[in-house]
Amino acid sequence: MTLKNFRLISILEGISYLLLFGVTMPLKYLMDFHGPNKIVGMLHGILFIAYVIMAFVFYKRLNWSLKTLFIVLLCSIIPFGTFWMERKYLQPIN
Repeated sequence: MTLKNFRLISILEGISYLLLFGVTMPLKYLMDFHGPNKIVGMLHGILFIAYVIMAFVFYKRLNWSLKTLFIVLLCSIIPFGTFWMERKYLQPIN
């Protein structure tokens, strides 16, 4: 696992979160159209699990404090949080 992989997963997880709650959930509950929600929901679940696992891996690898780990995990449930987290905590060190 590389930092580049975690950056990619965090961005994809954020996109899937926005698609799930901004597009497919309204389709499901307002238009009774379940198909897209099943696909995006499964994809989001896989990306969310990968994000959490990678957060713990990089918690150890980058010697993050518990506070930083908490913020990184919290960002996964806040809309646009993973995009902010990626910019704040996962930029390559120059």
